[in-house]
Amino acid sequence: MIKSAENVWAACLNFIKDNITPVGYKTWFEPIVPVKLEAEALTIQVPSKFFFEFLEENYVKVLRTALVRELGKEARLLYDVRLENSYSSKVPQTVKIPSSNRSPMQPQSVNFPSKNISREVKNPFVIPGLQKVKVESNLNPNYCFDNFMEGESNRLGRSAGMAVANKPGGTSFNPLMIYGGVGLGKTHLAHAIGVQVKDKYPDKTVLYVSTEKFIQQYGDAVLKNNNRNDFLHFYQMIDVLIVDDIQFLSGKTKTQDAFFQIFNELHQNGKQVILTSDKSPVDMQDIEQRLLSRFKWGLSAELQAPDYETRINILKNRLFRDGVIVPEEVIEFIAKHIKTNVRELEGVVTSLIAQSAFNKKDFSLSLAKSIIDKFVKNTKKEVSVDYIQKVVSKYFEIDLETLQSKTRKRHIVQARQLAMFFSKKMTKSSLASIGSQIGKRDHATVLHACKTVDNLSATDKQFKKYVDDISKKLSF
Repeated sequence: MIKSAENVWAACLNFIKDNITPVGYKTWFEPIVPVKLEAEALTIQVPSKFFFEFLEENYVKVLRTALVRELGKEARLLYDVRLENSYSSKVPQTVKIPSSNRSPMQPQSVNFPSKNISREVKNPFVIPGLQKVKVESNLNPNYCFDNFMEGESNRLGRSAGMAVANKPGGTSFNPLMIYGGVGLGKTHLAHAIGVQVKDKYPDKTVLYVSTEKFIQQYGDAVLKNNNRNDFLHFYQMIDVLIVDDIQFLSGKTKTQDAFFQIFNELHQNGKQVILTSDKSPVDMQDIEQRLLSRFKWGLSAELQAPDYETRINILKNRLFRDGVIVPEEVIEFIAKHIKTNVRELEGVVTSLIAQSAFNKKDFSLSLAKSIIDKFVKNTKKEVSVDYIQKVVSKYFEIDLETLQSKTRKRHIVQARQLAMFFSKKMTKSSLASIGSQIGKRDHATVLHACKTVDNLSATDKQFKKYVDDISKKLSF
């Protein structure tokens, strides 16, 4: 019997009907119409974008199973989503959207050597008191390599990430340090490696954690629960550890010591460590040298701002995933005017789709231009301690070396205090890190500077003007 869209879908429905509730079947599957079968790709038509999203969120697993039974392991599902009266047209249109074919990452079991542990090991990711240790990977399955567009700006990082994902702990890229500015895809790439590892090696335990979460967990383990050793043992049993924004360990001496022990144990046992940072190891402040030296053991791969061709590919991939058809000239216009990072590109696309859908407007150059004008105007650039020092130095007409010097001249001291004040207010750097970067002061000096600025702002009109002027310059 020759397979057609109709008979393949009918067979799928027979399987689905036996595996879901009658109400669910009647509501979500009876309205579906099979459209086309090409090789292993079945296209089905659904009544709306909401309908498609509900199927993907709640029934993608049973859909995938049914298709594989009928078409084999290479089976693919495509949706034709009806857009009723879209863009003021009286004729219903459809857009094609591929199924993600992905379900949420499942919890993982970890085997702990009983000879090293005297009692039940606590998982810092779960509420104390649970008896069985289950590790949620914390991975986002949508952050995969398929959605990470390759270009000159990220080729080294993506290639190294693929190598690590295919052989975790078995390459010279251990640790793999991914660094670069805001919105360039560091977190996406780190997740993609973890997702690929879980696809290829389901038995390996993969864990993604932000540095801020790691610091908070360590504090709870030491101060609240007095179980530092359990905390260390837990992390030392992970096969692939992904730590995001490692630069936030700056100034956290005790947490650095804990991470040092975890890192050594993992590395010595052939486990994979993946780190992300907004700066390279050589530019990190207040990180112990022994830890920095280990960060340099493997590969440090920088992600840079995407070039024009890569930006075009990113936009087209995102629009395809959203099931939206946009004129080529609009895509090119966006790519030419949004150059900073991937996050801004996706932000413009989200705004474009929303404006078109809610206001019934066509995807036009004028609509794209109005969105970009507002977007660029309202998007603040990342502010660093270095940048703040340069702005303050220029405002007071002094050089950077003088600002950071030991001199106690009143106007220099006030400039230095203002630099510390705005660094604390506008960056995520710790007090210790700020002090180290502004003339190698300690955290107490920074805290005193911030209090002084607050007091003088309330009592000295001229000083208040300094604060207001510099604030405007830093607000872009």
